Amino acid sequence: MIEELPPQCSAKGCRAAAVWALRWNNPKLHTPDYRKTWLACDEHRESLGSFLEVRGFLREVTPFGAIS
Repeated sequence: MIEELPPQCSAKGCRAAAVWALRWNNPKLHTPDYRKTWLACDEHRESLGSFLEVRGFLREVTPFGAIS
């Protein structure tokens, strides 16, 4: 039997529960409407978001589970 893990933060080494969805794309690789998603806990929401924003990739941040 394979155990399903709850969604976890995307920060390296973090196993905290996902609270935020950081939706992004790389305009050099993706069409404007395409989105990739990183998940973040409260502790890593700012650092992951800053990493993406500095590169011009961050498109939106929503509470996890609110992605449509």
